[in-house]
Amino acid sequence: MAPIRILLVDDHSLFRESLSRLLEADSRFLVVGQCATVSEAVSSYSQTPVDIVLLDYDLGEEQGSRLLPELKSHFSQAKVLMVTAGMSDATTFQAMEDGAAGIFLKHSSLSQLMAAIERVAEGEIWLDAAAARSLFGGKSTWKERFERTRPLTTRQSEVLRGILDGLTNKEIAWNLKVSESSVKAVIQELFHKAGVRTRSQLVRITIERHSSDWLRADASE
Repeated sequence: MAPIRILLVDDHSLFRESLSRLLEADSRFLVVGQCATVSEAVSSYSQTPVDIVLLDYDLGEEQGSRLLPELKSHFSQAKVLMVTAGMSDATTFQAMEDGAAGIFLKHSSLSQLMAAIERVAEGEIWLDAAAARSLFGGKSTWKERFERTRPLTTRQSEVLRGILDGLTNKEIAWNLKVSESSVKAVIQELFHKAGVRTRSQLVRITIERHSSDWLRADASE
């Protein structure tokens, strides 16, 4: 399996270089570049294939979250994981609205960061447990909104394509080499994301509302 290609954007050179070495020591990851500012990232690496951008929230005189739209416009295929010592609920929510795929707190462990990178690379949202409790406490509508609008995971995309091909749960399970119960669980996730209760409703919603994202060939990459 190809390593996850990572671009580091952090204005603290010691932290950036140390993290780069630690990630490079793991064959699952490949650091394709590191820089101190978003403008440097755009000018130096916009033509470089990148899967994940690790973006520091506090870039000296700049706030990384404010530069998310610019970063996403130049690295449209990359997912952005914000790295921070702390962000307010309002800033966290705005960062997610602007395209961040997750928020990672710097006091967490390296193993947690590696897990976050892998999860985000698979199309999932990552939020530190404390940040999630703060952000979603008493605000289930926000959580439901994120659950329904975030990209499909690779497995969700595979199961959805099986449904669109008219396959039964058993046939999808056989093709994917997983259990039928696993397929049923993924279908329930798809129902939740689409806000439907049946396979036929899921097919209709997918075609009517998500042909430009869920049905793209690279939707889960």
